[in-house]
Amino acid sequence: PASENLEVFLLRQVYSVSRLNAEARGLLEENFALIWVEGELSNLARPSSGHWYFSLKDKQAHVRCAMFRVRNRLLGFTPQDGMQVLLRARVSLYEGRGEFQLIGEHMEEAGDGALRRAFDLLKQRLAVEGLFDAAHKKPLPTLPRKIGVITSPTGAALRDILCCLRRRFPAIPVLLYPVPVQGQGAADKIARAIQMADARADCDVLIVSRGGGSLEDLWAFNEEVVVRAIYACSVPIVSGIGHEIDFTIADLVADHRAATPSAAAELLSPDRLDWLKVVGRLQGRLALTLQTVLAQKRQTFHWLQRRLQHPGQRLLSQAQRLDDLEQRLRQAQRSTYRYAKYRLAEVQGRLQNQTPLHKLKQLSISHANLQHRLHSVFNFNLLKARGTLESLARALDAVSPLATLGRGYAIVHRLPDRTVLRSTRDVSAGDMVEARLAHGTLLCIVDKVDYE
Repeated sequence: PASENLEVFLLRQVYSVSRLNAEARGLLEENFALIWVEGELSNLARPSSGHWYFSLKDKQAHVRCAMFRVRNRLLGFTPQDGMQVLLRARVSLYEGRGEFQLIGEHMEEAGDGALRRAFDLLKQRLAVEGLFDAAHKKPLPTLPRKIGVITSPTGAALRDILCCLRRRFPAIPVLLYPVPVQGQGAADKIARAIQMADARADCDVLIVSRGGGSLEDLWAFNEEVVVRAIYACSVPIVSGIGHEIDFTIADLVADHRAATPSAAAELLSPDRLDWLKVVGRLQGRLALTLQTVLAQKRQTFHWLQRRLQHPGQRLLSQAQRLDDLEQRLRQAQRSTYRYAKYRLAEVQGRLQNQTPLHKLKQLSISHANLQHRLHSVFNFNLLKARGTLESLARALDAVSPLATLGRGYAIVHRLPDRTVLRSTRDVSAGDMVEARLAHGTLLCIVDKVDYE
């Protein structure tokens, strides 16, 4: 029915294009947190503004992306078309064209290609610094008093090392520094374990070890923080990382590389038959001392482990705080500059208005205007008064008795009361009257009265 159509028409809400795009953008940004997207780079554009505009695509689809200068200048590589990347981004919409897009916050290369490139770059840089030179290699002890093992407490590498040492020379004590050997934060913990072992100086030699795996699995031992910790350590270090085909930068900087964790243990342990007689009489004391030291070190380690806190989260929080303060500082600087500029213009204007020359000029102009207006008003009023006077004079002359007398008429008064005579009935014969003419008066005696 017409009434229902009218009601629907009145209730219909009509959006403008800009409003629709703005609200769609708000919905996207409010309902999507930061996400990671993997894809192939294409249509990469770098305008003079410093911002990057590109697409990420896979076999079925593509999405438009933008990465602004403040973010892309932090990248450690140069993106190229065709490169496989991981992009951390915010989901958004470009209102001007109504296009769905991603706003990039961080980008990194995806897959082993990025890791291999980072491996080669770090290897070349550290080689130039001399970290791999044979002159820095420390000799290994003939019979270690204690072997420190830096590895995962649950990994196969530790079991292989302990099995080999138990078979060849079980009298050598082993001090375990348990660390994660892969994943986020593993490199920092490995480096701290090396530094702690170096500072405590409990061991004659250290084995840095883990089982085999892919390049990504072994990546913690390619991190610069681990490599520099090995280089700076005063205790000789043997690397036993992965299998024979696996190779890391830690192997290059270590004092000796073993092909496997078992080979590292075999390299450091002499044949027990050769040393059995020598150590037999010391075995009891060594075992007791080992148990005591292990208990103390384990207790100390647990105490230190409880105190040890990972700084990563705090660093992220402080970094976010720093970004926020930086933005607020820039906004405050711009606001302060605009306010100072506005105040300067205002003060200059007020100062210009308060100068004597400016006031004198204004007063002079005002005086001239007032003088001109005074003359104009005076002349106008004078002409108006003159015209009024002439008009009144003409009107007065028109009604004046003198004008009537001038046309031959006379005003007659009866004497002695000087009553103006308007009719012959007001006088009688013998009355004395006075006739006033235009020029002069006549004294007359009424001789005869004609009553009409």
